[in-house]
Amino acid sequence: MPAFAQDGPTVKQPATASRGMVTSNHPLASLAGTETLIRGGNAVDAAIATMFALTVVEPMMVTIFGAGFVNIRLAGAEPVTIDNYAVTPSAARPDMFRAVPGSLDHEVEGGENAAGHLSVAVGGTLKGWAHAVERYGRLPLAEVVAPAVRFAREGFRATPYLCSFIEKDLDIIRRYPETAKVFLRDGEVPPVGEVISRPEYADTLETIGRQGPGYLYGGPLGRAIADDMAANGGIITEQDITTYQVHERAPVRGSYRGHEVVSMGPPSSGGTHIIQMLKILEGFDVGAMGFGTADGAHLIAEAMKIAFADRFEYMADPATTDVPVDWLISERYAGERRAQIDMSRAQSFTAGVPADREHASTTHCCAMDADGSVVSTTNTLHFGFGSKVTVPGTGMLLNNCMQLMDPAPGRTNSIAPNKRILSSMSPTIVARDGQPWFALGTPGGLYIFGAVFQAIVNVIDHGMDLQRAVEAPRAWDRGAGLEIEDGFPGVDGLTSELVRRGHQVKRVFKVAGGMNGISYDAASALMTGAACWRADGAPVGVSGGDGLVDPDPSRSMWP
Repeated sequence: MPAFAQDGPTVKQPATASRGMVTSNHPLASLAGTETLIRGGNAVDAAIATMFALTVVEPMMVTIFGAGFVNIRLAGAEPVTIDNYAVTPSAARPDMFRAVPGSLDHEVEGGENAAGHLSVAVGGTLKGWAHAVERYGRLPLAEVVAPAVRFAREGFRATPYLCSFIEKDLDIIRRYPETAKVFLRDGEVPPVGEVISRPEYADTLETIGRQGPGYLYGGPLGRAIADDMAANGGIITEQDITTYQVHERAPVRGSYRGHEVVSMGPPSSGGTHIIQMLKILEGFDVGAMGFGTADGAHLIAEAMKIAFADRFEYMADPATTDVPVDWLISERYAGERRAQIDMSRAQSFTAGVPADREHASTTHCCAMDADGSVVSTTNTLHFGFGSKVTVPGTGMLLNNCMQLMDPAPGRTNSIAPNKRILSSMSPTIVARDGQPWFALGTPGGLYIFGAVFQAIVNVIDHGMDLQRAVEAPRAWDRGAGLEIEDGFPGVDGLTSELVRRGHQVKRVFKVAGGMNGISYDAASALMTGAACWRADGAPVGVSGGDGLVDPDPSRSMWP
């Protein structure tokens, strides 16, 4: 990657449109969402159509039996978030895995929580998406899923990005014949450009379109999962699947320099810690520091370490743990933590005390319609290709979200039966003067909320447009060393100065994954979609209107 220049060219180009915009990490998926807008759907229909398509064309990142969140702001309405995150099976136990001592990444002996049937949690994506469409969309589910069915049946071309994930997990994929028959060619990585078709998965999606989520939750597809589990040492039962519940939750909301930030609250840690870090930065003149300077990178790293110290201490399923969100995002607590930052040296931080006492395989999309409704949604199957398990006869991949649980008993996020799994996903909407200004999100596991936080700072403090904000180099530090991307301007000098201040610096190619988002300019009423170079992302928009003006607007083709 060439060094990033704040006023220089970007790797990818944004798209601008007047009637609707969709961004995602695959151009076919963005096309599916835009097609859905043209067919009369709103931003919710478009976002979910995009996600269904991503389960086909970006299969290493998302599945209908996975986990995620949907952040919805319909025009003229209060924002709402949908929690369709994964849940541990009823037979899960704190000691079901043997934790590797000292691991920060939930490693267990034999890797049983990373691949195979024991790594699978009860997935909620399909139920959450169907709920979003039924309650907040305009189209029937069959129309929303139709583009994904078409892509699965007719096939799509393998990109270098997809092939790189197959290469990375080749040995594990070979162990699962149902997965290997789709994504390998004679046991090897398919060539770039090879057409991959998924006819069994097309049939599954088409049936879902006709029968709805009951086909999985209490129906034949759920029984197929349970039977495959029973035959291969898994612990998910048909009852686990049937009783899965989607939750609508109030979003976490805060302000940064006069702009409202709306994101996902627990069981995601992401939104809370984004607002927490922004509140800490609010006491510094970040714009004057400049982008990519030692002061700027140092401040971001210190704020991030504070957030991670609190995350490890307080974040878990809100049904089992009292998560002190209001305190974590409060002005008072931000002031206390801000005062602890020494701009001349790096420090270690422990969790704060209230006064009264993920890996990189995820995907994201945004959608905005002509009414001004906007959706930001992030979903995952966790690692690349999740558990690597495909349920026979269905073409459906299963998640490995059990790897997100702490395998050591007695901790805040330890394994327990029927426990909502903790996430870092951060589908976020930023508003200005009471109207959506931009929406964004990214894949990246534990890196997610730090990356989204930096993109918000890039826009508000450094004055970047959204394309530059999502492509700009990133840093990340959870307290075990500072990672910085090679694309920072003057990265050699920056590294030397950060080392002098006491940071343990590691230079990396990329931090987190392919961020995408949409910004809205109220003066021109134009939407601009952006997607960064770290994935196959692309924005697709639609402009124009009816060829002849009809005096009866109800007869317009446009929603």
